Order: sequence, then C-alpha cells, then structure tokens
Amino acid sequence: MSFRHPWINVQNYCRRNIARVLFRRPVRIHTQLPLISFTFDDFPRSAFLAGGAILSGHGLAGTYYTSLGLLGKEGPSGPLFILDDLRALLDRGHELGCHTFSHCHSWDTKGDSFESSVLQNRAALRELALGTEFRSFSYPIAEPRPSTKRKVSRHFLCCRGGGQVANSGTADLNQLSAYFLEKSRDRIQAVKDLIDLNREARGWIIFATHDVSSDPSPYGCRPEFFDSVVQYALSSGARILPVVRALEVIRGSPSAA
Repeated sequence: MSFRHPWINVQNYCRRNIARVLFRRPVRIHTQLPLISFTFDDFPRSAFLAGGAILSGHGLAGTYYTSLGLLGKEGPSGPLFILDDLRALLDRGHELGCHTFSHCHSWDTKGDSFESSVLQNRAALRELALGTEFRSFSYPIAEPRPSTKRKVSRHFLCCRGGGQVANSGTADLNQLSAYFLEKSRDRIQAVKDLIDLNREARGWIIFATHDVSSDPSPYGCRPEFFDSVVQYALSSGARILPVVRALEVIRGSPSAA
C-alpha cells in the first residue's frame, strides 16, 4: 500500500494544477492601490443576512456565486438563498456570479455537461427578470478540467478557482486564485499576513467562504472573524470591491473610478 501513496500524491497534484497552465487569459495587475474582493460560494442565506450585513455596515459590497437550481434548498453550509434574498442583495449593491445551475463538480463533470449547466443557470436568471446578468464565475468544489476551463471561459469576464494565494503580477482571468477564509478561521494572523503582502504587491485578493454563522459549517466562519478580516482589509488601504468592479479597475475602465 505504501508504494501507492507517492503516485496518488502526484495524481492529486496534477489534478489540482494542470488546468492552471492551459487555456490562460493573462491580465497584468498593477494598480495604484491594492484590491480585495469578498465572495461567497453557494450563497447560504447567512452569507447575505450576516456576511452581507457586515459588508454593508462598512459601506462595501461582495460577490455571491449562485447555483439557481439550489434556490430554497438546504446545503452543507445551511439553508440556501430564497428569491427575496436575490432581490435584496442586488438592491444593496452586491453582485451575483455564476456557480453552474446544479452546482456541478468542476473536475468530475464532463465539459459539455458542465457548460450546459452554466447556460441553464444564465437562462434561469433571465427568467427571474432581476435586471442583472452573470459576468463572473466560480468553479464549484474543485479546480476545473482543462476542457471545462476552455468552454466556460468563453461566457464570462473572469472565472475564479481556489489556491489560497493573492493574484499579483500576471494573473489568469480564466482561473483567478482565491483564499478560502474557513481554512484560516482559527488563525487570523495568516489572513492578516496575506493582506499585508497584498498591500506591498498591489495585488488582488479574492477572499471566499460559504456561510457566516455563530455555529459555522466546516465551509464557513463566524461573524466576528469575518468582521475582523473586513476591518483589517480596510485598514490596509485596499480598495474593496465586488469582483467585476475590481476587474474594471485593473483594466482601467472609466466606470470604475
């Protein structure tokens, strides 16, 4: 059995990283001020009712990656969003992003089926007539297959994965890195260190999590932890913007001023 472990490790490493070197869409990140975005995957209700309230309390907005096939359901991170949450979220200036319709596994799902779920999610959003569209995407559960990355990137301004690092220098718009807060929810200094490094690099941190609850799931964090991160991000002098607004700043869009 011990002889299998090194090969399994190699397989897992390749699975996590092979798409990162293929089908890239490079963008140079060099802005006057560092950037930080706060994002939520799956859109548990607590991410808006607690996490969104914290952001709004500081005059900020975030990005909520949504699988509309999960509307009103229960997920591993608690009760998921309802229709009124979508309306309220947009009224408060937050941004909706796509997370496929059925929350497809980004590696295990074949590329064609994955893309079909992306298009189904887009169609479902139009049927709700909320006056918005999906402009960015987050890969659910895992990093994508290369073929999935190629197919999905045609539909969005940018796509986000994981990686636990900031985006700096030259980044890949088809697989931007994110830092999942729940992985450091008992080590806030690690998060502060990343914010400090991002300030020096004038890069772009995309923070991600799921629920924000006093009794968080393994995929979420507590409100006081989340608020501490937001406050430290503000103290760093970074511009804190939803994902698409941050991308507009990077590209020098006049609407981002």
